Amino acid sequence: MKTLLIIDVQNDFMPGGSLPVPDGDKIVPIINSMQHKFDLVVAALDWHPQDHVSFASNHEGKSSFDEIEIQGESQTLWPHHCVQGTEGAKFHRDLNTNKWEAVFRKGTDKEIDSYSAFYDNGHLKSTGLTGYLKDKGVSQLFLCGLAADICVYFSAYDAFKEGFACFFIEDASQPLDPKKISRTKKENELSRNSNHFLRRYLKSVLKRNYL
Repeated sequence: MKTLLIIDVQNDFMPGGSLPVPDGDKIVPIINSMQHKFDLVVAALDWHPQDHVSFASNHEGKSSFDEIEIQGESQTLWPHHCVQGTEGAKFHRDLNTNKWEAVFRKGTDKEIDSYSAFYDNGHLKSTGLTGYLKDKGVSQLFLCGLAADICVYFSAYDAFKEGFACFFIEDASQPLDPKKISRTKKENELSRNSNHFLRRYLKSVLKRNYL
């Protein structure tokens, strides 16, 4: 079963939002135009409590984009974004959700951040996405959304580790900061963890026209 996973296409990641991804709004019509090509469409979204540990304002003397350590892991501190029940946490108003069968919330635990749609950053808590996809008989997983260099990337990495054939849809995604989070850094990180994933991931960058 060919499945599309749409990640974090939410208002706070749009131009004018609290954590804007450059040109984040431009992927919305692209995602809408290709959903009919998939047997199953699911989505993930950030759903943070107000006192989430990743918010800079919850750490005295810290600013957005500072780095700290939480539970032994490096943590970037972010502006408040995608707080539960707020307008910023909603999906973009023009995003077509009619074909979606399920939505998975992440970042709900105030004590740890969650970039991946599958697990928190410490792999302590599952969103339930793996079990859902396997119950559905998913064989191919195509990923897109925001931000390409953070949440989409880590979702693809976890999906591969869970045994799915993964494909990243480049023109239906946008990075937060392609200069700061370089491709070289990502390649080095992947090489330490899984050379096989690195080879497959770099070969699996698609344009929507190739689906």
